[in-house]
Amino acid sequence: WWQGIPSSSSHTLIGGFAGAGAAHAGSLHAINVAAVLPVVYFIVLAPVIGMMLSYIISVISLHLCKRANPSKVDKLFRRLQLLSSAAYSLGHGGNDAQKVMGIIAAAMLSQNMIVDIRHLPEWVPLACYSAIAAGTMIGGWRIVKTMGQKITKLSPFEGFSAETAGALTLFGTQHFKIPVSTTHTITGSIIGVGVTKRISAVRWGVTLQLIWAWVLTIPVSAGLAALLFYIFSLFLY
Repeated sequence: WWQGIPSSSSHTLIGGFAGAGAAHAGSLHAINVAAVLPVVYFIVLAPVIGMMLSYIISVISLHLCKRANPSKVDKLFRRLQLLSSAAYSLGHGGNDAQKVMGIIAAAMLSQNMIVDIRHLPEWVPLACYSAIAAGTMIGGWRIVKTMGQKITKLSPFEGFSAETAGALTLFGTQHFKIPVSTTHTITGSIIGVGVTKRISAVRWGVTLQLIWAWVLTIPVSAGLAALLFYIFSLFLY
């Protein structure tokens, strides 16, 4: 956030959970590699899917509106963007909040507070959804600037295309129960609408910085979680 880099909360959670689990077990073998690998694959696949969908949606929308008055098109897509952003937000909550709920459920199971992961008390999802809503309202303006201006300049039409593509990608991955990064997905979607204009419309230097951050998120989070586990262990055990 401080650097204005939209990193993945999903991957920080997964990396942190894996690092803490491995530290507790004293071995990397404690990590369920089969469960982690699909997440690693979708570091690449999620933004690519979002990019392809946003490109297709942009081309179709441009074709449908090519004879329309530009000011009317702009006004129309300003309204449509309310729907696309709502759909994307729904996908975001259905994706990101579930991962936090899963970690809380694991902690409660380990302490015998619940008998099954499906028996979470109602305060858990309410707390997770409320925290995401509050964080959205507070606004991370450094990241807003990166996504809205630094990758490529977005018009209402392009914002609608990117959000719709991101929402479709999230709904699809949720259906197949694949925990993906909403951040990676929308970034790929924004790149897709930028490419629709021209290749040079995308600031590839900024994009490369984002990719490096994505690659480093899981290992850095895992290392920090393991370090914190060892520190807290000095006081708790």
